[in-house]
Amino acid sequence: MNKALNYLALARKGGMAELGEEPVGAAARHEKACVILVAKDASDHTWRRAKSFAAGTDQQCVRLDVTKEEMGFAVGRTSLAIAAVTDPQLALELVRAGGEPEKHREALEVLTAKAEQAKKRRREAKAHQRNVRKGKKKQ
Repeated sequence: MNKALNYLALARKGGMAELGEEPVGAAARHEKACVILVAKDASDHTWRRAKSFAAGTDQQCVRLDVTKEEMGFAVGRTSLAIAAVTDPQLALELVRAGGEPEKHREALEVLTAKAEQAKKRRREAKAHQRNVRKGKKKQ
């Protein structure tokens, strides 16, 4: 589980994480959250809120096997009950590192598809940039 928290810390440092209920809710409303993470000792109300944020979208909710204090420590806070990761590849790796693949099978499937789609878009954008540069050189 420590590896999953390392991915969360990396996401925060890279600006690809939202921390706390309000920022996670905003990210979810704009469908920017790939995965919403909830600590195992977070209240049932927090879990229900996370599920409602993701309802009707392909954003995933995962309950991590870490405490609020452990989750908070990973991102430089005293406590953190809910967070969202906005990068699909990082979200996929975090859920994989969290273990329990059978428990998070659906989330892993959705995140794998999102990560592949993002990878394809990056390749296409890179190819487009190459083509644009080639076009300028010919002129």
